[in-house]
Amino acid sequence: MNKSTILLALISIFALSCNQSKEKKMTQAAYSIYVGTYTDTDSKGIYKITMNKSGKFGELSLQAETKNPSFLCFANKGKNLLAINEINSLDGVGSVESYKIGDQLKLISRKSSGGAHPCFVTEKDGIVLTANYTGGNTGLLRVDEKGKLSELLDVNQHEGSGSVEGRQDAPHAHSIWFQPNKNRAIAVDLGSNELWISTILDDKFINAERIAMPEGAGPRHLTFHPNGKFIYVINELSNTITILNGESLQNLDNVHTLPKAFAGSSFTADIHISSDGKFLYGSNRGHNSIVIYAVLEDGGLELIGHESTRGDHPRNFSLSPDGKFLIVANQNTNNLVCFKRNKKTGLLTFVDETKAAKPVCVLFQK
Repeated sequence: MNKSTILLALISIFALSCNQSKEKKMTQAAYSIYVGTYTDTDSKGIYKITMNKSGKFGELSLQAETKNPSFLCFANKGKNLLAINEINSLDGVGSVESYKIGDQLKLISRKSSGGAHPCFVTEKDGIVLTANYTGGNTGLLRVDEKGKLSELLDVNQHEGSGSVEGRQDAPHAHSIWFQPNKNRAIAVDLGSNELWISTILDDKFINAERIAMPEGAGPRHLTFHPNGKFIYVINELSNTITILNGESLQNLDNVHTLPKAFAGSSFTADIHISSDGKFLYGSNRGHNSIVIYAVLEDGGLELIGHESTRGDHPRNFSLSPDGKFLIVANQNTNNLVCFKRNKKTGLLTFVDETKAAKPVCVLFQK
């Protein structure tokens, strides 16, 4: 073997090594996203998809076969995944599941959510809370360090109704949240048109008060300002966002999520605030957009604009942990869409999209 041949061989080895190093860095920099779905068509359960540092999607892979896992959250600081099964079984309740996270999700346990058609689950310090839409209540369980769920420990049954016929004839708990740095949980009830404020003592809900929302609002989800001074509640039926004082829960303002010229039918779904507290985002199903606001020093919202979700019925969306991207799940057009987020202006720029059957929840793995 002459010197030229040896030199070419060394160059090839070096180039291969560089490519492998680049691929490794690409893998290290990639995002992993769990996708919850409705399984009434082609979906089989919970999926996972990767995304590179440029916002391009990888392959979608099935992680666990289960029925209607329409909302997901992490437990035990990311060691476990919790999913609800949005169903109404023969005994009138849905279920919540826990999984061990690995190359595939491994089911650990499945327990009652406390009511029919659960649509939300969250966990903090081993306490698991569920919101049951048709049941009109919230459930309380525990999860141990190995990811095993307890039996249902308590149910907080809501009561009351609102003014929108057909949607507010009875309570419909849509989400429940642990308020940061406060010993209280806030349940958002679309049907009773209220926020139900509770403390949790000895694995029981202790109701403190009920906060009425503007007539016909239909509250669905909320998000907390990082400074703790403000809470933003997105209202499904009135297509508005209510701004509350984070301490007193006093109503400070209401802003609309749709353009003034829009005359069609639309319903809000999800809401998130950037980690620096400078920008707020909400999803409009019907107008099929993400509404973008600048957050003012007094907690008020200044409309920046609307970004098309490039699909129909954007139910849920999520900001990447570093705040660089926003992923939206378009339920009716079976696609996930990635936008790059400008941290200075809050604006969104389309990057990529991929097919996914009936996606309704996206959750970045941290």
